[in-house]
Amino acid sequence: MAAVVTVTPCEDGPLLVRGPFTLTTQDGRRIDPGRATVALCRCGRSSAKPFCDGSHKAVGFRASSEPDPPV
Repeated sequence: MAAVVTVTPCEDGPLLVRGPFTLTTQDGRRIDPGRATVALCRCGRSSAKPFCDGSHKAVGFRASSEPDPPV
């Protein structure tokens, strides 16, 4: 059975990615995450993009962990 990758949007925080994934630039160059679970920035303020550095707390980023309702 293949391992499962999960992406979990954290309320008011990052996207947590768990499982065997590959992270690449738009040009296809591999980005070494340095660990098996990573937090990806959703607020756009991280100084370590694409990774979260906790900046969302300081800037008051707000986002649900649930999908937006259909319009």
